[in-house]
Amino acid sequence: MEKIEYAIKRATASDAGEMLKYLKTIGGESDFLSFGAEGVGLSEAEEANWLARQENSTDFVQLVAKIGDKVIGAASLMRRPRKMRHRGEFGISVLKEFWHKGVATALTEEILRLAKEYGFEQVFLEVRSDNERAKKLYEKFGFKKICVYPDFMRVNGVSYSCDMMILQLSE
Repeated sequence: MEKIEYAIKRATASDAGEMLKYLKTIGGESDFLSFGAEGVGLSEAEEANWLARQENSTDFVQLVAKIGDKVIGAASLMRRPRKMRHRGEFGISVLKEFWHKGVATALTEEILRLAKEYGFEQVFLEVRSDNERAKKLYEKFGFKKICVYPDFMRVNGVSYSCDMMILQLSE
């Protein structure tokens, strides 16, 4: 695996423009995401507001892996509300040109470190059932598949199942 130099940090409002550009790029590179090349449909001001609200939160974490100002990867952790506050939903993505360079592993390690620090007891994610590369990463960290959602996502008229995976941080 080729190693590269990058920094992982908490995203801030000043990352909004680069983050939106990143999301459009990854959306066009992979059919495994819930959006395509159109991105997430937020304006730069809306994205900046969203990132500003999470900058010091222990309920929502948005990390970015960057080379200079360029976002090359991102990971998020969002605490569930009310009676499910012990649980958090995890998401991760990396630009295709930086796959197999340790970026996803480093982002996952940092998200899980923060999850423990912020008192999350359980982290869950949804991954397309045929995304073997991603599932291998999650299993490396101890995530276990607990169920399959049939017909979870449709890409160009083709239906795909999704696995729900959970990592128990505390017993």
